[in-house]
Amino acid sequence: MLFVRILLCQLALMAVSSWTLQIACAEAKPLKVFILAGQSNMEGHARVETFDYIGDDPVTLPLLKKMRGADGKPVVCEGVWISYFTGSGDKNGEGFGPLTAGYGSRRNPQEDGGKIGPEFTFGIAMDAAFEEPVLLIKTAWGGKSLNTDFRPPSAGPYVFNEKQLSDFRKQGKDIESIQKAKAEETGHYYRLMVDHVKHVLSDIPRVCPKYDEKQGYELSGFVWMQGWNDLVDTGTYPNRSEPNGYAAYSEVMAHFIRDVRKDLNAPQMPFVIGVLGVDGEKPNLQTANFRAAMAAPAMLPEFRGNVAAVQTAPFWAEELGAIAQKYDQVRQMNYFLNSKHKDHANADGSMTEEQKRAYLKQFEEKLISPAEVTLWKRGASNAGYHYLGCAKTFAQIGNAFAEENLKLLNEQNRELSR
Repeated sequence: MLFVRILLCQLALMAVSSWTLQIACAEAKPLKVFILAGQSNMEGHARVETFDYIGDDPVTLPLLKKMRGADGKPVVCEGVWISYFTGSGDKNGEGFGPLTAGYGSRRNPQEDGGKIGPEFTFGIAMDAAFEEPVLLIKTAWGGKSLNTDFRPPSAGPYVFNEKQLSDFRKQGKDIESIQKAKAEETGHYYRLMVDHVKHVLSDIPRVCPKYDEKQGYELSGFVWMQGWNDLVDTGTYPNRSEPNGYAAYSEVMAHFIRDVRKDLNAPQMPFVIGVLGVDGEKPNLQTANFRAAMAAPAMLPEFRGNVAAVQTAPFWAEELGAIAQKYDQVRQMNYFLNSKHKDHANADGSMTEEQKRAYLKQFEEKLISPAEVTLWKRGASNAGYHYLGCAKTFAQIGNAFAEENLKLLNEQNRELSR
């Protein structure tokens, strides 16, 4: 009888173990993969030294607490890994590892650059949202346009408009060689982006050691943050002051979304467009027109419910922006002194270099208060077109991107469950 009891107990334990294993397998979920791409603001130019500024605002203090560990240092995510492909010219490279601060703009792709972009808080939010591991694949390069550098295949070749061709002729330029060079540039960074994503996905354990091939992966979102080079391109967009002056951007953006999904075999992958928000919520006419063009694809019938546009202007640091304008005045005065502007000091060119420096120093001290200097050093670390290099801004942007991406995923799940 004792033998029978022992045997029955062993069989029961085996049954429980088998049942537990089945439950675990049933609950196992695929690795969540998110792609982040764009130009310099996707790279991110907010220095880690500006983190403290986030805590000055009670609204963003909770976000700062998520960004720092108990030791006060930037948190290292336990469930998120990142592959970051970037570089300059032909010198591209990859940095990868557990997500933490330092995956912003980098001089050396393999080394911590001391900066963040939107990836840091985006990943932190996704780490909190999912029990399964998360992989971020980020590809970003400064100074790149959608109309040329990231131009997708289905948008066709870049075609110079008549005004551009006329200007080339007036300047005596070789149009044929210009067109050839443009053809070589067109789509180059689109191809680099797609190739790198495929490269990472071909060997995920290299970047994400917790990946289980049996578990598989899902392409769960694509975030696009770009715009500056198209905004200021007067050649490609000659009518940018008109309401539809940037319509070509919207058209190419729609092609971009379709092509990315096709090339990565992810037809319903959620897509988030980060609408350029530099200078905040009082943009000039061209910027307002461009923002509308960036957001427009999300309104197309085919993209409703799977593409969203996130306005980043609300996260612009207005108080720092006001100080930045004053520093612009200082730089302008420096130009006036050196150019001997007729309406300013040194119009006759008699000032020595030492006198010009003294004049400029006095001008700056009268214009910018000590409190403003302190605030600037605490919260800003770069130029206006880089959102002032303000970590508070980039942290909120990354978090907003994650929230919108999650909304799109939840909407898709609801549709599937109906």
